Amino acid sequence: MTLRIIKSDGTAEPFDPQKLQHSLERAGASDLVAEEITTRIGKELYNGITTAQIYRKAFAQLRDHRRSTAARYSLKRAILDFGPSGFPFEAYLAELFRAEGLKAEIDQVVQGGCVEHEVDVVLTRDRTKTYIEAKFHNNAGFKTDLKTVLYVQARIEDLQKKSPHNPVQGMVITNTKFTDVAIRYASCVGLELLSWEYPEKNNLHDRIHMAQLYPITALTTLSHGEKTALLSQKKVLCQQLPHDTRSLASIGVRGKRADAVLEEVGALCIPGKAI
Repeated sequence: MTLRIIKSDGTAEPFDPQKLQHSLERAGASDLVAEEITTRIGKELYNGITTAQIYRKAFAQLRDHRRSTAARYSLKRAILDFGPSGFPFEAYLAELFRAEGLKAEIDQVVQGGCVEHEVDVVLTRDRTKTYIEAKFHNNAGFKTDLKTVLYVQARIEDLQKKSPHNPVQGMVITNTKFTDVAIRYASCVGLELLSWEYPEKNNLHDRIHMAQLYPITALTTLSHGEKTALLSQKKVLCQQLPHDTRSLASIGVRGKRADAVLEEVGALCIPGKAI
């Protein structure tokens, strides 16, 4: 009998050990380590186990092997841990685009041809403006649907009326997935979409790894409460911590614990270094 696992959206699919092994390798595990972990987990699975349970098993084994690899493997979960306000996600996206060489501003109010619009992130490249709607979800099974894409397209059309001689582009970014209908409509009208796995290449996951811009929520040396405290101080990136050690001290992380956190930051953000 084929072993079936339950995905975050509640649907079932056959367990694919190659998919698990690839995800471990993509996080930085060697072929041998990824194969060993996949084999061990495969022996513990049962029909109806959830992908979240499989993730926790794999994360625990990766963390015992190498913390920086576990942190990379937990990236999707780390984004989900940003919290309900959505602000860290918008700030994180802005930092990601800045790392790609673009000017990025968050929480802008922009006048359209008819009304004002609150825009999560505004990108500027030469004379072209890209207005981004950031849809953050803390549940991996939640999908951004057609309704969102429709109202963003209406917004772009109104903003274009205000600037008829300058190019105006629209974009919707989510940390989870889009519905198939939303993707079809966006493709038809020329609205750019970016999600964790869409498009197939240069998606959100790929761009984060390319920029090596990891959130503090990926760190395995901090507790959930400590990460939340740092986010409340608008500390979103791992790279911010070495330049502001007072933030760690302010949440009670000092001495050897602070050293361990900064060592993990270095391993996560510096190519070729490992811990």
